[in-house]
Amino acid sequence: MFPAELPLLPAPAMLTLALALFCVGACGVLLRRNAIIVFACIEMMMNSANLAFVTMADVWGQAEGRLFVFFIIIVAAAEAAVGLGIVIALHRLHGSVDLDRASLMRG
Repeated sequence: MFPAELPLLPAPAMLTLALALFCVGACGVLLRRNAIIVFACIEMMMNSANLAFVTMADVWGQAEGRLFVFFIIIVAAAEAAVGLGIVIALHRLHGSVDLDRASLMRG
């Protein structure tokens, strides 16, 4: 069904997309106060790094970029599990997931 050799998008376009995704994620982390949105923005930043690694691995013909992507996905899964636990604890304690209240969790 699919042709054997799919045309690749140009590397500068993919790196520009990765940069745009990273900037959107960074703005979300810096400007938002909702913990769920902040964790989603961190995931967006990690996925933009994945996109950059895969793009450069294709450009240079190296497999190491894809190996880094594998490890980033593992870190992202662990971050999501820990982040969900923090969000649940914050919601149980305050009834809200506002990060301004997170400093009150010190115990």
